[in-house]
Amino acid sequence: MSADGETKVILLVRLLNAIDQGQHSFESLKDRVAEGERRPSTRSLRRYLAILANAGFPLYFDRAANVYRFAEGYSLKRLDLSSGELFGLVALRSLGASIGGTIGASIDDVAEKLVGSSGRAARARVDEASPVAFRLSEISLDKRGERAFALLSSAERSSRSVRFKYRDKEGRNSARKVDPYGFIINAGRIYCVAYDHTRKEKRTFAVDSVTEPSVLAQTFVRPNDFNVEAYAAASISGVLHNDETTEVRVSFAPRVAKAATAARIVADFHVEHRADGSTEIAYRVADVDELVRWVLGWGAQAEILGPDTVRARVAAVAAEIAEKYK
Repeated sequence: MSADGETKVILLVRLLNAIDQGQHSFESLKDRVAEGERRPSTRSLRRYLAILANAGFPLYFDRAANVYRFAEGYSLKRLDLSSGELFGLVALRSLGASIGGTIGASIDDVAEKLVGSSGRAARARVDEASPVAFRLSEISLDKRGERAFALLSSAERSSRSVRFKYRDKEGRNSARKVDPYGFIINAGRIYCVAYDHTRKEKRTFAVDSVTEPSVLAQTFVRPNDFNVEAYAAASISGVLHNDETTEVRVSFAPRVAKAATAARIVADFHVEHRADGSTEIAYRVADVDELVRWVLGWGAQAEILGPDTVRARVAAVAAEIAEKYK
């Protein structure tokens, strides 16, 4: 390579690094790539930028900030990931594979971008078999459900209202106009938390029960105090909501006490460990029947201690089950 060719390569590398910083205007780029006192002319710098663009580098001029930068998600920098961070990245990809569907694919896309910015060593480590196995219900939406989720999630990001037809779990059909606030994933299904203009309150809609969705031109402002995690905090599934909650006390036998304590099914709970190894946990829940069904899953290793109305509900459900197996 000639001396002029080497000089040009050095200048282009400097220009790439300057653009990667995302804080330089056109004139500032001249200073960053200057050879000593020699700043490139406007015509030369435009030619160099064109060379990089034609080579596939996704650079653009951000007029609002008056700087040159790369498209979002692209960088020349290599991530220097620690062993723990690599473990997290591998776990992230495993999580995406377990969930599947559009959300799983999105998680995998993010992980792939991180891997691509981390060098060969990270690539080799991440491509190995994952040391983490997630046992989650796979999200499986048909084409209609995928389209509904794509439109609802797009409307949530752009703060636009949506109109659709909905079939509830009782088989009743209705037309809805909603403002999508966020999403909850539970047991392989995706639910949209939204403000329902007809009911004039927040409701939760199963995305796979939505048909004929259309994003409207009308925009909305999500309440500043809304948080989807807080909204779902008192429900085991995250889907059921109630402004008033009930405290239910449950006793777990020593055999399952640790597992029950680790299963933080709602946000508001209090644990008391007993000398014999058993555990009593007080849960504050939005829906009592939901907790009853969950406790019954522990069989004879768990007992609802109170309130009495909830114990009566367990007895009624147990009697129905016994009748089926008589």
